[in-house]
Amino acid sequence: MGAADAVPGVSGGTIAFMTGIYEELIYSLKQCGPSALKVFFSQGIKQAWLHINGAFLISLFTGIILSILTISRVVLYLLAEHPVLLWSFFFGLILAAVWSLIRHIPQWNMGLACTFLVGAATAYFITTISPTNVESTPLIVFLSGMIAICAMILPGISGSFLLLLLGMYAPMLTAVKELQIFTLAIFALGCVFGLLSFSHVLSWMFKHYKTVTLALLGGFMLGSLNKVWPWKHTLESVINRHGKEIPLVQENILPQSFETLNQQPSQAWFALALMISGLLIVLILEKVGQESDL
Repeated sequence: MGAADAVPGVSGGTIAFMTGIYEELIYSLKQCGPSALKVFFSQGIKQAWLHINGAFLISLFTGIILSILTISRVVLYLLAEHPVLLWSFFFGLILAAVWSLIRHIPQWNMGLACTFLVGAATAYFITTISPTNVESTPLIVFLSGMIAICAMILPGISGSFLLLLLGMYAPMLTAVKELQIFTLAIFALGCVFGLLSFSHVLSWMFKHYKTVTLALLGGFMLGSLNKVWPWKHTLESVINRHGKEIPLVQENILPQSFETLNQQPSQAWFALALMISGLLIVLILEKVGQESDL
C-alpha cells in the first residue's frame, strides 16, 4: 500500500481490497475513536488494544511507513525511467481488482449499475483535472493530509494524485526525503484526523449499503484506469528546482502514436506481458485469501 500510494494514480485502497483486508481496515480505523478511550479507562490497555485491532493496525502501518521510506524510492525511480512498463503493471493490477471487487455483488440492478457508472465518471473526471500551485503553509499541509489520506483508503482514488492536483506532491516528497519533521508531523496530524472521521463514513456505508458501496468503489477503480494508461503524450510540463521536466497535462494515446510523437519505442509486447502479470497477481492473491479464509 505504501508503494502504491507513492505513485500518482494508484490507490493504496485498491491494494487493500485486492489482498482482502479492506473491510477489516475500515472497521479497525473506526474503532480508534472515543469508544477506544472509554474501553481504555474502564477495562485497561489490553482490552483497548483488542478493541482497536491493534496488532493488525500496527503491522499494516509499519509496512506502509517502511515502504514509503524504502520501496517507494524504487517505484519513483521506475516511474521516472520506465513509466510505460510501470503503468502497464499497475493497469493490469487495477483492471483485475475491478473484477475482483464487483464479483462480490450477488445481483445487479439498474440502481447498482448507475452507481457504478457514477463512480467511474467521478474518478475519470478527477484524473483529467489540471494541477494547481499553492503555498505549503501549515494549514495547507494539514488539509492536504486530511484529503490525501481519505483518498488513499478509497479504492480507485489516488491520494498522491490528489496531492499532485493540490500542488503538494513535490513538497511532501521533499519533506520525506529530507526528513522535515515539523512538516511531516503536521501532515501526519491531518492524516490521523481524516482517517478517524472518514473511516466512520465508510464503515457506515459498508454496514447499511454494502452492495451500493461496492458498486461505487468498483466504478472509482474503473475510472482511475484513465490515469494509469501506459502510453501518454505530454501537453504541458514544468521544470522543477532540479532542472528536470515534470509532466502536468497528458493525453492517452495508442502505442503506435506513442512511438511517433515521443520518438521512443512503445514496448507494447513487454507492456502487455506486465499487464497480464498484474492480472495474475490479483488472481493469485484472491486464491490465497480464499484458502486462508477456509
